[in-house]
Amino acid sequence: MTLKVAFQMDPIGAVDINADSSFRIAEEAQARGHELFVYTPDKLAFEEGRVTARGHRALVRRVEGDHVTLQPEEKIDLADWDVVWLRQDPPFDMGYITTTHILDMIHPDTLVVNDPMWVRNYPEKLLVLQFPDLTPPTTIARDIETLKAFKEKHQDIILKPLYGNGGAGVFRLEPSDRNLNSLHELFIGINNEPLIAQKFLPDVAAGDKRVILIDGEPVGAINRVPAKGETRSNMHVGGRPEKVGLSERDLEICAAIGPLLREKGQIFVGIDVIGGNLTEINVTSPTGIQELERFDGINVAEKIWQAIEKRVG
Repeated sequence: MTLKVAFQMDPIGAVDINADSSFRIAEEAQARGHELFVYTPDKLAFEEGRVTARGHRALVRRVEGDHVTLQPEEKIDLADWDVVWLRQDPPFDMGYITTTHILDMIHPDTLVVNDPMWVRNYPEKLLVLQFPDLTPPTTIARDIETLKAFKEKHQDIILKPLYGNGGAGVFRLEPSDRNLNSLHELFIGINNEPLIAQKFLPDVAAGDKRVILIDGEPVGAINRVPAKGETRSNMHVGGRPEKVGLSERDLEICAAIGPLLREKGQIFVGIDVIGGNLTEINVTSPTGIQELERFDGINVAEKIWQAIEKRVG
């Protein structure tokens, strides 16, 4: 099977080829004989009934500093392509949401991965709310009195933007910390979105586990350990990836959420688990497949393409 595959992503020329999941997925697609096209989200358009994108046919290679060859820019009709990858990084803002609405117009005749409607309806920190028995105590609010009451009840909490990513804007407020009012003022001065507060989980010191699911089934995990003196374990801010296995609790969590992910077309998902608690379900642009391949020899990109080819076929 030869597929025409378009990637909606941040500029491919700037990616880290040893860490970026989109690059690894593209590399595997090319190895399977699929044709590649890349474009950035700002080049997506709806034009009088057609969904188009301006970008480049591409060849990728695992060579530092010379990892992609781009053909001259051209405009394609995405309805003529077999697969479109929705892979730009958040923030999950109105620009991001608009791209999901536009891609809805070609899906599922053109398979969009992950399904844009459910990416829009199930952003990282909101889908977990459907599984309260799996998650730490959580509150989503813009109202300062509600956040104060949560802090008073749980004492040691994490406060972060509801639609943030990569560990940006994540604060730990310990029992004696008096910065809640100031942080609230800071955040509400930036946008009109709510904040999310969760009870702090001390187990994060031992790592924040990223579990990869393909079409609702777990395929492996990596552990992300925070740098010394840091609460956040994101690799963007110095978290260290480590080899780790799937525990019985991890499998229990995956069994609970997997059927919903599969039903809603979320083919490539990364969940975050701290001390047996589900904290996020990442559907927008999950990462971690290259680290898992290095640690465990699991070719996640191959499994992703097997799932896609099965759906397209």
